[in-house]
Amino acid sequence: MNLFLQLAYLFFLGSLFGWVLELVFRKFFSGANPEHKWINPGFCVGPYVPLYGTGLCVLYLLSMMGAATGLDGSPAGMAGLLLLMAVSMTVIEYIAGILLLKLMHLRLWDYSTQWGNVQGLICPLFSLFWGILGAAYYFFVNPYTLQALRWLQENLAFSFVIGYFFGVFTIDLVYSAHLVSKLKAFAEENDVVIRYENLKAHIRASQERAQERIHFFMPFRSEHPLAEHLASARERMERLRHREKPGAAPGKK
Repeated sequence: MNLFLQLAYLFFLGSLFGWVLELVFRKFFSGANPEHKWINPGFCVGPYVPLYGTGLCVLYLLSMMGAATGLDGSPAGMAGLLLLMAVSMTVIEYIAGILLLKLMHLRLWDYSTQWGNVQGLICPLFSLFWGILGAAYYFFVNPYTLQALRWLQENLAFSFVIGYFFGVFTIDLVYSAHLVSKLKAFAEENDVVIRYENLKAHIRASQERAQERIHFFMPFRSEHPLAEHLASARERMERLRHREKPGAAPGKK
């Protein structure tokens, strides 16, 4: 089967799986969502996170490399392969994070409170999580991935679904890029970095207080202009920073 089609299929599956994983994480474990609401995760509108799709493609290619070179034939080689998976996923996470931070003034995740973090974009704890996910993929998922790819080879009509996914995904990217351009303009004008997930949670809280309709897949859609939500979120952060300053009077705003 064409390698491009294989990777397209894996990107599709990985993006969907990553969306589910991030949805659950943000619901139950994320500090950016203290009220534990269901918030659509990631950069895009649809139910997919491209970072995980890219990561699954990389894990698949590394698995192929390990099998082709015999690296997985010994305990030491296997350990090296799993370490390479963890490092590769960490590098992907860092590249995605630094591009968004430097070019768009957006921060989709923040590990600043974690030990050993680098610019709040990567840290040893989450590199360990990537290593665990890589090991889980290699031992429990990769054999089924190969079977699924063989099934796809025998049922090429399913490639229509992949084509449809990438068509919708492309439209989503255009829409999301337009939205991010507005966020970037506000960030540059006010010399701030916008925390994407915090902003989503802030808009949702504002909508709940105003009893507005909540748009799960389009969290930035609101009866109030986006600029108003951005200004409100910035004012809230300024108040919080003021309270945290040494010597600030208790309860003073």
